[in-house]
Amino acid sequence: MAVAISAISLPVFAQQPDLPVNVLVRRVVDNELAAANKKTHRFMFRSHRVTSNLDQEKLYIDTKEAMAGMVTAWNSQPLTPELRKAENDRLNRMLSDPEELRHKQKQESENADRIQRIIRAMPQAFLFEYDGTETGTASVGRPGMELLRVKFRPNPKYEPPTRVEQVLTGMQGTVLVDSKSARFARIDGTLFRDVAFGWGILGHLDKGGQLRAEQAEYSPGVWVPSSMSLRFTGKLLVFKSLNYKSEESFHDFRPVSPDLTFAQGIEMLKKENSALAENLPAKTGY
Repeated sequence: MAVAISAISLPVFAQQPDLPVNVLVRRVVDNELAAANKKTHRFMFRSHRVTSNLDQEKLYIDTKEAMAGMVTAWNSQPLTPELRKAENDRLNRMLSDPEELRHKQKQESENADRIQRIIRAMPQAFLFEYDGTETGTASVGRPGMELLRVKFRPNPKYEPPTRVEQVLTGMQGTVLVDSKSARFARIDGTLFRDVAFGWGILGHLDKGGQLRAEQAEYSPGVWVPSSMSLRFTGKLLVFKSLNYKSEESFHDFRPVSPDLTFAQGIEMLKKENSALAENLPAKTGY
């Protein structure tokens, strides 16, 4: 998760925490990976994503087979009946064609693997130091929660095993950590030089690229994403320019059964979207 590092001077600890910063970061990384691999809580939730050519709202539901998603609005306008039908038809095709679902599962697995490889590499790829505290908010940790701020910069001895981790060699920034649960509340990074990358394609990212990801504590021990911001420019395969900007927020989390099937999830999405279209009172959540 990331954004440009603030030049504003913030208060630092009068006294450093007792736990060595490298030990804390490794605990947090272990907990993040464990949470990603052991899905004990699943949710229905909404997202609002804005890019240079897109303003889209979606409804998601996390099932034991895959994440199901349905567009609910474009440019802040509800879908027309024709577009709602098109969304229903798209989801029905996924149910009727097992190959469609297998393809989606493969994509999700590959994306999750890349993210986990980046997180897993952090203790080796960076040098860390404590940099003070910040107070949590509804979207970063929890309101009133004391978060440890930790600065990171590349470890000159780190050698990326693949091009996926290569991006870490050019990134610096800060993380906010809840030391009690050992979870990240925010990751905020900026590229200070051009770097190569390998997210399924070859290319490079320009200096100045920014990434920020935030998550919040939904209930004790259960964390959910709250926002993701990506701003990168660069080149793909040397010839094609890359100019990617995306701001996405996640909200209205509601628990669903951890054993929910993809088919059941799609039916729940359809029902919820019909309720939205009919302007029925919406339930509220985080």
